Amino acid sequence: MTIKLHNTATRRKEDFVPLDKDDVRMYVCGPTVYDRAHLGNARPVIVFDTLYRLLRHTYGEDHVTYVRNFTDVDDKINARAAESGRSIGEITAETTQWYLDDMAAVGALQPSIKGTDHERAMPRATQWIAPMIAMIEDLIAKGHAYEAEGHALFAVESYKNYGALSGRSVDDMIAGARVEVAPYKRNPMDFVLWKPSTDDQPGWDSPWGRGRPGWHIECSAMAYELLGAQFDIHGGGNDLQFPHHENEIAQSKCAGHRFANYWLHNEMLQVEGKKMSKSLGNFFTVRDLLDQGVPGEVIRFVMLGTHYRKPMDWTDAKRQEAEKTLRKWYGQVGDVNIGGVPSAVIAAVSDDLNTSGAIAELHKLSSSGDVAGLKAGMGFLGFLDMQTRLDAAGDDVDLSAYVEHFDAIRAEAMETKDFGPLDALKKQLTDAGVEVKMSKEGVSLTPAVGFDAEKLQGLL
Repeated sequence: MTIKLHNTATRRKEDFVPLDKDDVRMYVCGPTVYDRAHLGNARPVIVFDTLYRLLRHTYGEDHVTYVRNFTDVDDKINARAAESGRSIGEITAETTQWYLDDMAAVGALQPSIKGTDHERAMPRATQWIAPMIAMIEDLIAKGHAYEAEGHALFAVESYKNYGALSGRSVDDMIAGARVEVAPYKRNPMDFVLWKPSTDDQPGWDSPWGRGRPGWHIECSAMAYELLGAQFDIHGGGNDLQFPHHENEIAQSKCAGHRFANYWLHNEMLQVEGKKMSKSLGNFFTVRDLLDQGVPGEVIRFVMLGTHYRKPMDWTDAKRQEAEKTLRKWYGQVGDVNIGGVPSAVIAAVSDDLNTSGAIAELHKLSSSGDVAGLKAGMGFLGFLDMQTRLDAAGDDVDLSAYVEHFDAIRAEAMETKDFGPLDALKKQLTDAGVEVKMSKEGVSLTPAVGFDAEKLQGLL
């Protein structure tokens, strides 16, 4: 079955033809490890994990290499160390493990080189400083970069196709982007490849003095070392198109590398129709949701319910519907032997990662009673890989007595206008994992994620 992918570089959907079907290679930009991953950080992980699963299914687990880096040298990390008094190494080690744990909780497979080498497939920038220095030296020797006041900078004007990925001219970028104005730059758009470090900052010896790499050079150097001068797919969020991916392309192409053939970018995430931000009070991490009792499979289901090239809106209604659907499906598949992945599910994902279409196919399998196919399809989309499971047993709980009790307390509250007892009862039910829905017709009580029957004792 032909895989079709929307290539950002050409702005059209194309048949995916790997350079070598025995060694399909993909690079995805990973996190800067200084804090917990927020919900938006999980979207590219889940998107490209789905593509990784598709490639493994199509070409074989041992014939796919997926590299995703960790940026563990960055000014945000330095600032966090200064604020906390902890060492940079301690912070990056802890936050890297947080990231791995949280992404595993949403069903993401660990990147690997041909299905086996996970550690090398998740390179830390600090482990690849020498190749970065070598690449910068090569760019300077070729006239594409220059040294100035302890910095090494890429000369944007030396690459005539700069801006092709994002579709912007250099003049437009200068006008619309926040660029660092510095006297040592020949052009405001020139970007840092290497910068000097103070005594209290991490640094390495280089031809330009003790310093540390800029953000963009690390991905180019690590991709070259691990995937070669040309590879198949480069992915990330669309917020990385400019400047990060634009700069990666410029420095890699000028170093003589053909770099990536296909570029994929996922759209951003919203919460209840608004951009997620701390100022709006709708900012939360993956761990926040997990600690609140939202299972990783629910997060994954909501994410995959929207096509990756469309903005994804996280809503409580979607979360509840995902919980209900997955509880039903887990109850259906139980100990059933897994079947072959239905062709309709594969076809949907092969069509530019149409995961919402694939989920629609799972609904059909559920309705038709094809539980073996349903289980295989769920496994293909990653819903069988998480340690948590929605408890289908709660569906058999009789809550009718609690409904009657709730209705009585509600009627009394409507008459006395004292809603304190009603609110208290609702909170007790919610704390027990019961979903409470009120309407003009009455109340509906449904066992939800984290349902604990013992917590209902004493409520009647």
